[in-house]
Amino acid sequence: MIQMANACPPHLPPTKRASRYGIHYREMTKGDMEFLSRLYRSTREDELSRTPWDEPEKQAFINMQFSAQHEHYQKHYPDALWLIIEQGGTQIGRLYFERWDTEHRIIDIALIPEARAKGLGGAILSDLMEDAAANGGKNIGIHVEKQNPAISLYRRMGFTVVEDKGVYDLLRWTPSL
Repeated sequence: MIQMANACPPHLPPTKRASRYGIHYREMTKGDMEFLSRLYRSTREDELSRTPWDEPEKQAFINMQFSAQHEHYQKHYPDALWLIIEQGGTQIGRLYFERWDTEHRIIDIALIPEARAKGLGGAILSDLMEDAAANGGKNIGIHVEKQNPAISLYRRMGFTVVEDKGVYDLLRWTPSL
C-alpha cells in the first residue's frame, strides 16, 4: 500500500486539515517532559499572575501540578495516544487522545501561546471530528475548565455542555446523522 505524504500511521489521528498548517503528530517520549512542563505552565500563567508568589514558588507549584496531572492521565487512560503536536519540526503542543467503543475522548489538548488563535486548534478538532464521524459516528468528549478561553472554539464547533463538573464542564460533540 502506498502511503500519502501527509497521512499519519493508522493509530494516529488524521491531519487532513492540520497538515495545511504544517502540523503533524508524533508519539511523546521521555525527552519531551521539559517541553510538556513549559507548555503546562503556559496554560496556567494567568492564574499564576494573580498569586503573590515569587518565581521559585511559582515554578515549584507548576512542577508539582504538572507531575500530578501527568501521573493521573497515565494511570487513568492507559490506552491513550500521548502525542506531541509539531509544526515544521518544532514542538508546539500536545494532544492526549483515546478512542473508546462509544466515544473518542480528548484527554488534553494544548498549544504554546504563539500557536494559539491562528486556526490550528480548529483544524485539529475538525480532523478529530471527521475521524470520529467516519469511525462509527462516534461522539467526542472533553473536559474543559469553565474559564478556558478555548471554550468559545468548542462551542463554535458544535460541542455542548453535557455535565457540570464544578471547575470543569464535560463537553460533547455529536456527529450529524
